[in-house]
Amino acid sequence: MPNSHSVTTRLAPLLGLALVVAGGAACSGASDAEESAGATVAADSADYAFVGVSVVPMDEERVVPDQTVLVLGDRIVAIGNADEVDVPEGAELIDAQGQYLMPGLAEMHAHIPSGQAGGPDFTERVLLLYLANGITTIRGMLGAPVHLELRTQANRGEVLSPRIYTSGPSINGNSIPSADSARRAVRHQKLAGYDFLKIHPGLSREAFETLDGVADSAGIGFAGHVPADVGLERALEAGYLSIDHLDGYSEALVRDGMDVSEMPPSFFGANLVGFMDEAKLEPLAEATREAGVWNVPTQSLIESIILPGDPQEMAARPEMAYMPPEVVANWVEAKQGFLDNEDYSPDVARRYVEIRRKLIKALNDAGAGLLLGSDAPQVFQVPGWSMRAELVSLVAAGLTPYEALTTGTRNIAAYFGELSEWGTLETGKVADLLLLDANPLEDVGNVGLLSGVMTRGRWVPRAELDEILEGLKTE
Repeated sequence: MPNSHSVTTRLAPLLGLALVVAGGAACSGASDAEESAGATVAADSADYAFVGVSVVPMDEERVVPDQTVLVLGDRIVAIGNADEVDVPEGAELIDAQGQYLMPGLAEMHAHIPSGQAGGPDFTERVLLLYLANGITTIRGMLGAPVHLELRTQANRGEVLSPRIYTSGPSINGNSIPSADSARRAVRHQKLAGYDFLKIHPGLSREAFETLDGVADSAGIGFAGHVPADVGLERALEAGYLSIDHLDGYSEALVRDGMDVSEMPPSFFGANLVGFMDEAKLEPLAEATREAGVWNVPTQSLIESIILPGDPQEMAARPEMAYMPPEVVANWVEAKQGFLDNEDYSPDVARRYVEIRRKLIKALNDAGAGLLLGSDAPQVFQVPGWSMRAELVSLVAAGLTPYEALTTGTRNIAAYFGELSEWGTLETGKVADLLLLDANPLEDVGNVGLLSGVMTRGRWVPRAELDEILEGLKTE
């Protein structure tokens, strides 16, 4: 990989799996699984049998109808034509006629409560909301020591939760004010066992350069924001594991010869829309691909915050019933603050969203890796529901439903170097599965029509999902 901070070497011990580096950009590799959906295979034993299901394997854009999928333990052990695969004695039969089976989704910009804000119950609530909405993998983007043990418990199946990867605590201009503090932070977080470093704004160029060198030597990468002193060009050169929110691209799109250094900081460069040169979109996308840097756009978050909309109406959405009232009240206040800010007029907001959508399309067309993430729980971003909104936002940017779904399935496994283990629905892979009532390749919103979720071979049917969700309602 062109990325000097290879994710694979640092994450290999996490689940004890045999890893194969996917390499290259998001959709360039193919799975090494021996069997694929549609093959005629059989197994001597199974815990579960999905019978008569249409398989959406996500290895390419296709649906394979009338299949039987057998699961034993945490693995898919057989996939084949329903009239040719025997269901082993003792397997729980799931009649899936008229339904669709696809790999579980991932949230690559998740926030796991630390137990301080909202208490431990809020942490459990957020993890269950992810899972109950088909999210079987999350990448926590603001780590804390408590998340290390939680990661172990989740990945062993000791708690009902998605698989967890976690950053360390925030690295920013306040927490890391100097090169020496950057050096200490990298070594401490590597020793503590975090999967990667999370960069926030404000980091000085000197501190960043030290962090980059020490992180490279220590074998730990970094992801997140692009500090103003660093800039997109240096971030790409440094080999970010991922740039989140498309941070830094607004500044990089400014027309040559324009000095915007005196412009006040704004919401991911939204106040720069009048200075942007769209001719730079394709070159920036190509540079991103060449650098091997992935992006997590969190487009639904941006649109939720900056576009016109009545915050009280947004607070009345059904999914807000699963968030504590004080959290929703804070979201209303934050949204109103944007509406009252003249810097983000409706025209500016719409133009900014339009340019971001063009950037997302350019990145996808260039083969620069995109990863699904929504920054939940964040302003009107309720875990699970926000992922459906993110998929819809990607389609609105010009991606096909298949391309959008790839950002939350196959791409995620490729990013972690684990495409031989999960990310597509194939024999031998981990059984992280979604059973849907309608075809997600026709409408990405259909991922919300869940009949059940399987996480590492643990089946959670619709009735149990409903029970979980009912217990999480706050009103």
